[in-house]
Amino acid sequence: MEHVQDPASLVAWLGFFLALIFGYVANKTSFCTMGAVSDVVNMGEWGRMRAWLLAIAIAMLGTNLLVYFGYFDIAQTYYTRGTIYWFGALVGGLLFGVGMTLAGGCGQRTLVRLGGGNLKSVVVFMFLGYSALVTMNGVLRIPLDSVLRAEVFTFHLEGMQTLPAMMGMGDAVSHLSWAVVLALIILAFVFSSKEFRENRDNVLAGIVVGLVVAAGWYVTGHLGFSENEFMERTYVGTDSKLAESMTFVGPLAYTMDLWAYWRDKHVTFGVASVFGVVTGSFICSVFNHSFRWEYFNTPQDMFRHIIGAVLMGFGGIAAMGCTIGQAVTGVSTLAISSFIVFFGIVAGAAITMKAQYYLMMRSA
Repeated sequence: MEHVQDPASLVAWLGFFLALIFGYVANKTSFCTMGAVSDVVNMGEWGRMRAWLLAIAIAMLGTNLLVYFGYFDIAQTYYTRGTIYWFGALVGGLLFGVGMTLAGGCGQRTLVRLGGGNLKSVVVFMFLGYSALVTMNGVLRIPLDSVLRAEVFTFHLEGMQTLPAMMGMGDAVSHLSWAVVLALIILAFVFSSKEFRENRDNVLAGIVVGLVVAAGWYVTGHLGFSENEFMERTYVGTDSKLAESMTFVGPLAYTMDLWAYWRDKHVTFGVASVFGVVTGSFICSVFNHSFRWEYFNTPQDMFRHIIGAVLMGFGGIAAMGCTIGQAVTGVSTLAISSFIVFFGIVAGAAITMKAQYYLMMRSA
């Protein structure tokens, strides 16, 4: 990176453009992880769920190919650290799943809907971002550290917490081998459906989201890598000072922080990705003539969205990610915690949807 005068700005701008592509395609194809769970639970329809799984498989392959060819050190992420907060991952995932169901979508879907003119998403954006920030640095950090991340609920490993490393195979070849095997299993399931194979939108969504996540690792993990004259390694342009890729809870918190302390902060990869998704979705909605203003129908609807946003903010920080940040980006590193969060999110969303259906039928 010696030839680049400001690598941090380059990382942020590339994050913006990657997220712009993400937002455009997510809007165009109706890619929605909450919708994927809803389709399966309520209608037995697996199309969008297969798109989500396809994104995971593509990201997994792309990420570990980068690792194999030396473009990315998989140990330099907060997903793969040797401390496993399994209880925080599970409870955080459950709360996030409940929250995204109440709020009508996860973090990335909130940004996509915002770009399409949905004013409900402005409310969700603000409450999600603020609750995430308060969980990171404020009063909600107390229950997070004292309960969800208590020592009794924590595992400490000597190495990384990835699947291969826990089997004593932490090298790049082992990671790629595991990734290939897992990805092939997922791909076999995904493309076993003729209906899915014929749905170009779902196929496009899965491929693009997966590639964007892998590209994010290249941008922050390779282009953002820096080493000074004292041989100290760091990653510029990210909030964690480690390699990062697409995620949408922490960056919403950092966006709120940036707005409040503009003179002391800088636009990072994560913050830029927030604006990139909104911009990409807006461009798509304008081109496709689908942009329209929407707002809450009732005060109860608004209250439900606020509660959902707060649960997503707290749950997303407790789980250290969301349906994209953990369930695609984190899983692409083969981190144990990411799989726990993924299943927690799906379970939380599915249980909430069943409860909503039961209450609706009971009132009817």
